Amino acid sequence: MLKPALTIAILLAGIARAQQQQPSPAQTPAKPQVKINVINVCTPGKEDQAVINAALAVVPPKPSFSSDFEISRGHTTLKDEPDARFVRLRRDFVSESPFMTAQYSISSDSDNTIEILVLRMRDPKEFHEIAIEDRVSSASATPGAVLSTDTPVSRVRIERLGKNSAGLAHCQEIDQSAYDPTFRRASEIMAQYRAAMGLRTTFRSDIGWLNPTPGAAAHKKQSAKKP
Repeated sequence: MLKPALTIAILLAGIARAQQQQPSPAQTPAKPQVKINVINVCTPGKEDQAVINAALAVVPPKPSFSSDFEISRGHTTLKDEPDARFVRLRRDFVSESPFMTAQYSISSDSDNTIEILVLRMRDPKEFHEIAIEDRVSSASATPGAVLSTDTPVSRVRIERLGKNSAGLAHCQEIDQSAYDPTFRRASEIMAQYRAAMGLRTTFRSDIGWLNPTPGAAAHKKQSAKKP
């Protein structure tokens, strides 16, 4: 009679110990929450407008670069996207400048030619970087023409560490006349840095590599006609 009683006692003790080890609902760690921030780039609020305008205001119109630079060019292929060529140039500001680097990139495919200028701060206390972009249909202008005509900017984005980004973009069928001064200032900066970074002088041959070679389009059409 003692053995069955001892066995039952051991089983009950094991169950009680297992229940004590199981975490209560209050102790169970909650699943991490996913937070999505949506940026209104068509009609940004007054706070975002102030952030964008303040960032653009501190960009030096005549930047002082060191002798250091880095340039690269290449060809990209993406699934369900047209093949593209690109050229990237990075120039370093002098050590006394509040800005650290200026990176310019231009890419071209069968649909669009896109220019992007990214300016990064040395001390990202107020903001981390400014990104200015424009795009033009490849059918309307070659990359060389886009570079030489000071194409107006179509998008501005301010990245901040630990805070939401602020952005502004051209949107069709929306009255954006209130943002004309911001677009105008961003376009002025892009024009100034095209010249200051040597895109039309020192590095013009690299940009010219993006231009379609003469006769390439005609050769493509002739190849397509062959059975």
